[in-house]
Amino acid sequence: MTVTGTQDVLLVHGGTPLEGEIRVRGAKNLVPKAMVAALLGSAPSRLRNVPDIRDVRVVRGLLQLHGVTVRPGEEPGELVMDPSHVESANVADIDAHAGSSRIPILFCGPLLHRLGHAFIPGLGGCDIGGRPIDFHFEVLRQFGATIEKRADGQYLEAPQRLRGTKIRLPYPSVGATEQVLLTAVLAEGVTELSNAAVEPEIEDLICVLQKMGAIIAMDTDRTIRITGVDTLGGYTHQALPDRLEAASWASAALATEGNIYVRGALQRSMMTFLNTYRKVGGAFEIDDEGIRFWHPGGQLKSIALETDVHPGFQTDWQQPLVVALTQATGLSIVHETVYESRLGFTSALNQMGAHIQLYRECLGGSDCRFGQRNFLHSAVVSGPTKLQGADLVIPDLRGGFSYLIAALAAQGTSRVHGIDLINRGYENFMDKLVELGAKVELPGKPVS
Repeated sequence: MTVTGTQDVLLVHGGTPLEGEIRVRGAKNLVPKAMVAALLGSAPSRLRNVPDIRDVRVVRGLLQLHGVTVRPGEEPGELVMDPSHVESANVADIDAHAGSSRIPILFCGPLLHRLGHAFIPGLGGCDIGGRPIDFHFEVLRQFGATIEKRADGQYLEAPQRLRGTKIRLPYPSVGATEQVLLTAVLAEGVTELSNAAVEPEIEDLICVLQKMGAIIAMDTDRTIRITGVDTLGGYTHQALPDRLEAASWASAALATEGNIYVRGALQRSMMTFLNTYRKVGGAFEIDDEGIRFWHPGGQLKSIALETDVHPGFQTDWQQPLVVALTQATGLSIVHETVYESRLGFTSALNQMGAHIQLYRECLGGSDCRFGQRNFLHSAVVSGPTKLQGADLVIPDLRGGFSYLIAALAAQGTSRVHGIDLINRGYENFMDKLVELGAKVELPGKPVS
């Protein structure tokens, strides 16, 4: 079932444990970027394990606008992209396709290499704190691009071949690291990127680029060196599974006292999450095909948790797990160090009966960059508390899925508004809910 904008409210009848099996496919934080990388090649690329999510559809549309042929492959979840005839796209069409996605900013480097120019409309994305794009443009200027701000967006030109440069990120941003990688591989000379993000999805993107012919070395001190080449070919690649979605379902199993087998989940990319899950009192079992997560009975335990860049506890794991922490005994402390506004979703949990207090101070860990900037970025969760159904409006992707978990764990019925946003990163989440025994329905139309 595909949820459309006309079916943007979900009724959730809570109190039923989620039990059964679901599958996660390729990572939302890798697949769209690997699709953008296909623009750099002189031959077709084949990407497997592609999820049917909105961000993939946005990038597919943008690639097609720029002359890339995109078609399904021979197996489910496979895309074949042929960039043989890359061309300029209409500004209005780009704006219409981009919608609320931030992915278009990553088209800059590849389009500058292929066409000598690029246009980027105003960008959207989840409202979870500052995610400035100015740094992306500053990076592109360092490579030699010129940027003109216009009423409808940013117009970029590369008067001559882009040149390698030295860049040090003020913070190991995933998006900025991706921008550098996608631009540096065809730039003249060597690019040295310091304080880079090293998430598993970054490593997988590097694997994609290396298959295309790029020369990229990762050092142990978060430094990435890219030696530019003259041309790149295509690639064939199986996208790594979505560890963030897997952790969301794991948290759902814990909060609803359920038992969910997540086919496709990988231990290696989830080790930090698994350690925390076990500390809270959750149980898991790993085999060659996936991971089973369940609530083993008894009381859950309160913990002190601090989010960080990889290999720390990922910020995208935090919101779903906080719902489970409302059912833990004692006081849990959560210190969010990646996005300054990511704890705003807790106000709705309090309306449902949770006891969560937000603080501006850095609690339970080291000081972070938000500690002196008046942001409510730490939380104390007091539990266990019984959650009650409520009217909920989804604020962002991970917060939205967290609201679903809360509604499923609560007693009574919740009306969850804005569920279309969840389609950005959770493939067929409605079907998966039904497969796990959730009692949900679209108004006037039971889901079965």
